[in-house]
Amino acid sequence: MAFSFQMRLYPNLLAGWKFLLSFQKRDWLLEDYPIIVRRQHETNQQLGKPGRFTLPAYYARIVNWTLSGTGNTAADALEGLRETFKKARENRPSMPRPGTHVPLEFASQERASANSALADEFLKSVLGHDEAWISDKSSLWDFASGHSLDDYYAKISLLYGVDVSDIAGGNLAEIIERIAQSKKNQMEAGGIP
Repeated sequence: MAFSFQMRLYPNLLAGWKFLLSFQKRDWLLEDYPIIVRRQHETNQQLGKPGRFTLPAYYARIVNWTLSGTGNTAADALEGLRETFKKARENRPSMPRPGTHVPLEFASQERASANSALADEFLKSVLGHDEAWISDKSSLWDFASGHSLDDYYAKISLLYGVDVSDIAGGNLAEIIERIAQSKKNQMEAGGIP
């Protein structure tokens, strides 16, 4: 469904209006930001597709920023956005001015790239990808299509001889660190890595 000219123009006008109003105070609340609430076009139920992730009926977002919330009603989506906004406020040194463009911030790759050769090997042999951007917050769930990570855990155990099923959320940086530590321990013990 193509958006009409007015629907594309509205968020920009709203952002401009909220930007101008933002000069009236310095401590901005969620209501001071340009917010769009929309109904999703299709949900998993409408598509007849089961899945681990369900597409909520509504989403709410701040224009020119990646903050959003979802829910089965418009009110639920706004409440989800309110929670996301609260977390952003707690974790940012300062809040961006309403209406301005906020660049996308990527998570650190420091831990994930510490063992880059192993990470590349893991990516190919376990996840089946030649290339992917992995951050310190990336998870096996980012690559999973089912409801379980058991197949990945079994493959990791078979290929590397390491049990990683206890790692919370399947965090890839932690998994790769554990495999690297296991290889190091084997080398120090005189075993074959």
